[in-house]
Amino acid sequence: MKLNSDCVRDILIAIEDSTNFQEAINNNQLETLDVINPYTSEEILYHLRQLSWAGLIQDFDCYADGGYSILDLSPKGHEFLNNIRSDENWNRTKSLASKVGSHSLSALQQIASGVISATINHYLGY
Repeated sequence: MKLNSDCVRDILIAIEDSTNFQEAINNNQLETLDVINPYTSEEILYHLRQLSWAGLIQDFDCYADGGYSILDLSPKGHEFLNNIRSDENWNRTKSLASKVGSHSLSALQQIASGVISATINHYLGY
């Protein structure tokens, strides 16, 4: 399965919106959210596994019955999401990823960080 960067962003947004200090989110909750509706259960599980391996989510647990739960975003996940939250930054990140020919999670994170750095420098007058 190919990594879908929009699915990655949508899952990160959904997790952030649905978790809090005391509650994780499970498959029944996540997969009913509007932002997740365009994706199949298989796509969601694949992308959750990739997010877990990349250290962007915390305590991703899969169960024998096919269910799963996610505790929260990791600090690294929050940072990445904050860098791609705005549609403008996300579209610039995806455009640059296409130009360099990589949509891997590590490439997206580096590009998003560069987009934010360039924006900061622009506003600081550099």
